Amino acid sequence: MVPLLGEWRTAGSGVPGYRALADRLRLLVLEGRLPVGTVLPSERTLATALDTSRTTTTSAYRQLREEGFAVGSQGAGTWTTLPASDPDVVTPTWPINSDGEPGPGGGRGDFSSAATEAPPQLYVAYQAALAEMPRYLPGNGYVTSGLPVLRERIAARYTERGLPTTADQILITNGALQALHLVLDVVAQRGDRVLVEHPTYPAAAEAIKARGGRPVPFPVETGWDVDRARTLLRQTGAQLAYLMLDFHNPTGALLDAAGRRRLGAVLAETGCTAIVDETMVDLDLREALHGRPFETPRPMASYVSSEQVICLGSASKTLWGGLRIGWIRASKPLIRRLAMARSNADLGSPVLEQLACAHLIDNLEPVVTARRLELARRCLALRDALASALPEWDVPLPDGGMSLWAHLPEPRSTQVAASARALGVRLAPGPHFGLDGAFESRLRLPFARPVEDLLPMVGLLARAWGSTGGLDLVDDDELTTV
Repeated sequence: MVPLLGEWRTAGSGVPGYRALADRLRLLVLEGRLPVGTVLPSERTLATALDTSRTTTTSAYRQLREEGFAVGSQGAGTWTTLPASDPDVVTPTWPINSDGEPGPGGGRGDFSSAATEAPPQLYVAYQAALAEMPRYLPGNGYVTSGLPVLRERIAARYTERGLPTTADQILITNGALQALHLVLDVVAQRGDRVLVEHPTYPAAAEAIKARGGRPVPFPVETGWDVDRARTLLRQTGAQLAYLMLDFHNPTGALLDAAGRRRLGAVLAETGCTAIVDETMVDLDLREALHGRPFETPRPMASYVSSEQVICLGSASKTLWGGLRIGWIRASKPLIRRLAMARSNADLGSPVLEQLACAHLIDNLEPVVTARRLELARRCLALRDALASALPEWDVPLPDGGMSLWAHLPEPRSTQVAASARALGVRLAPGPHFGLDGAFESRLRLPFARPVEDLLPMVGLLARAWGSTGGLDLVDDDELTTV
C-alpha cells in the first residue's frame, strides 16, 4: 500500500490529513490500481506503515465508507467497492453479451472487442443450412478436415484473390485462434524463436509463449521494414514468423504488393516459415474512407513458395463471431499433418455452421460491401468525436480492420483504461498489444459498436483521460469512451 499511496500528504494545502489519505485511496480505486474487493490493511497497521496517527486512518476509512468507496464490518475488515448509487460510476458487465445478457448501454459496456454484430443475411443462411441438413444426418457428423462444400468455396476465394488453391489445401477449424494453436502444435518446437510484429494480437503472442516459443519483436508501427526483418531473422535464427499483413491488428495497416514481394524474397533467403493471419482481409476500408479505389495485393503466399506460408482465415470478422468457423490454407502435406494432429483433440467443426458459412460465402460481396461502408462510417464518427473531445491525441486513419490505434501525448494508457472501467467502459490499453509492457502511450479503440454507442463512449473516455491528469473523477461531470 505504501508505494501505491506515494506522497499522499498535501502539505500546506489546508486539507486535513485524513481527507488527503481518503482522496488518494479513492483515486487508486477509480484508476483500478486497487481493484474492487481489495481488503485494506487494518487502521492500526496502515497508521504504523505511514507513520501517522490511527485517528487519521480511521477517519479516512470512514470517509471512504460514507462516499461508497469502501465497506466493512466489525471483525471482517474493510474492502474497496464502488458507489452503486452514482450514475456516473457503475459496475459494468464484462464483456457485453459474453453471458448472453445485454450490456449497460449509454456509452458503457465492452469497447475492447473488435467484432461486430451479425449481418442480416446470416438468418437466411441458417435457414438454407437447415434445409440441407437431412443430407448429412445419415453420417456420424465428424468431418475433421471440414465439409468439402465449405473447403471448396474457401479455396475458390483464394483463387479469386490470385492464389490458386484446391479444397485439399484447406482445413476447417473452430475459429482462427484454434487454427493458430493447431499450426503451432505441428510446426513449432519449444525454445524456437518466432518473429512477431510489434505491436501484435495479444492472443497470438500468448499462444506462442504457451508452447515455449520466444517472440522476437519486429516493430511495425511505421510500416514493415523488410530489411530490418531480414536482419532480425539472421541475428536470431528465427525459422517461424507470425504476421498480420492485411489490416494489421491493432494498427489497421496494409502491406502493399511491393512490400510483399520483398518480404517473400527475405523468407526464401532465410528459410523462415510465415504464419499469416488473414482474419481482417475482407475489411478493406480505404475506398469507403477516401472515396477512390485502391489496389488490393494478392495473398502473401503467392509471393513465395506455398511451403513457406501458412494462411489463417476466419468468418468471425467478416461475418459473425458466433459462427466459430476458421480455416488454414497450406500445402497438401501440411494440411494432412494438421488434420491428423487435430483429430487427437477435436473431431471437427459443427456441420450446421459450416453449411451456413458456405451459403454466406456464395453471396459474400453484398455482405462485405455493406460491412465496409458501415465500418467506415463508424470509424469516421469515432475519429471525429475524438478530435473534438481529445484534440491532443493523434489518431491516424487505418487502411482497414476495426480499430483506431490512438497515440496519447503521455504514457497513461493503463491508467486511462482503469479510470474508464470505473465509469463503465472496458478498453484494452496499449501494453496489452506489446511485449514486456510496451505501448503505454497507445490505446486501441475498436469502432465495431454502432455510432450511437461510440459517441457517448468518447465523452466518458475524455473524462477518464482528464481524471488521470489530476482532475477529481467523482465530482467532475464530463465524459464518454469506447
